[in-house]
Amino acid sequence: MINTMTTRGGSTLRNPIQRARLPILMTTVVIISIMTGCSTYTKDAQESDAQKSAKRGKITVTIYDRGNIPSGQGTVENNLMTKWMNQAGPVDVTFIPLPRTQSDQKLNTLFAGGGAPDLILEYAPHVKNPLIDQGQLRPIDDMIESYSTTYKSLLTKYPALRKAGTGTDGKLYQFGRINETIPQRGVFIRKDWLEKLHLNIPQTTEEMYQVAKAFTEQDPDGNGEKDTYGLALAYNAVATLNEMFGVTYPGFVVQDNQLIHGWENIQAVTAFKKRLYTEGLVDKDFYTDKNGSKAKQDFLNGKIGIYMEQFNVPITFYNDFYVGLKKNVPDAELAIMPYPETPVGRFNPIFVNPIQMTGVVNAETKDPEAVMKYVDFAASETFMKTMYYGFEGVHSKTPPGQCPQVTDLNKWKTEFNYASGDFGMLASPTLAGKCYFGVEKMDTKDPLQQEVKKMFEANSSFIDFNLQMAGPTHSEQMPQLPKDLQQILTDTMKQVDVGDGDIWMKAILTPNYSPEQAKKDAIAAWEKAGGIRVDAWYKAFYEKDKDKIIMTKDIYDIFKQQRALQNK
Repeated sequence: MINTMTTRGGSTLRNPIQRARLPILMTTVVIISIMTGCSTYTKDAQESDAQKSAKRGKITVTIYDRGNIPSGQGTVENNLMTKWMNQAGPVDVTFIPLPRTQSDQKLNTLFAGGGAPDLILEYAPHVKNPLIDQGQLRPIDDMIESYSTTYKSLLTKYPALRKAGTGTDGKLYQFGRINETIPQRGVFIRKDWLEKLHLNIPQTTEEMYQVAKAFTEQDPDGNGEKDTYGLALAYNAVATLNEMFGVTYPGFVVQDNQLIHGWENIQAVTAFKKRLYTEGLVDKDFYTDKNGSKAKQDFLNGKIGIYMEQFNVPITFYNDFYVGLKKNVPDAELAIMPYPETPVGRFNPIFVNPIQMTGVVNAETKDPEAVMKYVDFAASETFMKTMYYGFEGVHSKTPPGQCPQVTDLNKWKTEFNYASGDFGMLASPTLAGKCYFGVEKMDTKDPLQQEVKKMFEANSSFIDFNLQMAGPTHSEQMPQLPKDLQQILTDTMKQVDVGDGDIWMKAILTPNYSPEQAKKDAIAAWEKAGGIRVDAWYKAFYEKDKDKIIMTKDIYDIFKQQRALQNK
């Protein structure tokens, strides 16, 4: 789902990521503002006569390509949604696709060739921050002051957005949004298989291993063949398992009230993955399934017992996963399970980043006014409502005084579901009121949608506020390192990253290469590259300045407030 998004030389917090980390007071301002609902949300301003008569600008904007476009819908850069944006919006837009898992590589190529887009929509701080450091991105203060209406109003009402987007030089570089903050991922388990094999939902990773073993070896689908896997170990499953063991990018954990490198956690989760792999409880080729498409098909065909996936948008899980599973395996029953206890403790999943920076502007853009007009459009309620509910009278209807209602879910799913979230990276749905929380889109008359809704609500109910979230905060909220230290972190990720670093992957796949040895080799590679300096910087920041960024407790507070708004 969630993949996920600094002060150079000292403790002054003015960078693109850590600046988001508002003090508690700022967080409170955001919460109070959210609680006011749609009365404080800037409505989409219609084009004035002057705008209509003015020459339309032309810009280029990135869009993630996830390889999930339904047949007959065109391409991710040319489809029903992009045509609507060009017809209803104030400027002509050409969309530039970026592979979702390789957006940094594609952007670097585009910048090197002088063809980088005007507006870059990107979640990951480690992609955006180096571009800011290199002068590849322009400050946006003047654009907002001179040309903006909608986003300027949002900055006034939600000053946390300005704090979050401001660089170390005191200039604003990033556009952002305020999200519904909920657990980002879920762990789904075949309840019918549990019942058939007389097993319970696992409470520990040891029990999880035993259940996975039974799902693999005891023919839970009853077809007389050994063709099932205990669990999937690709893409979102990797991130979910890492979270279970308390670690996420960039690999630091809180221990004894100190921020340290989570080598023990990474070794532990690697040992768990290796055990699953060595005993054949997962697909032997999981490491080649980079986007999880093979694992998804196995799940939809009823061949996986424990499946871990993004679960912050319930209608998306219903459309993309649950409908297909029930179509292929009508008797399949799913349950959602809390993160289990691990040898290194028990943790809550990460949450959707509540204050998220998502847009930056190329320093070489020729028409900043056109870029700003598009940002205003993409941050407007009209844009957000269209991405969320489709076209009024075609995909949905809005009864007087009520929330919009989807009237043709299949049509919306085909024409909007696959990319509306990525096109809507500048929209803040929950600021428009209760109608735009995730569960509101679920049809109360559809039994399958209600089953997904119950799992979604259960996933939030599992949260234990006495537990730490994986990592000290959401990875996008981590304080930005000074430039030289960030380079060390970036340069070593291919080897030591908790997700798919070469050293840890080798430990999983290689019979005589242990996780213990992998930890030694990872630490050696880290220290050789100067990683001890990174460790020291993070440790000092946590000791002195952690109250200046959003931490786990602050995210929990926003989560509680948003649930209260929904009477939960």
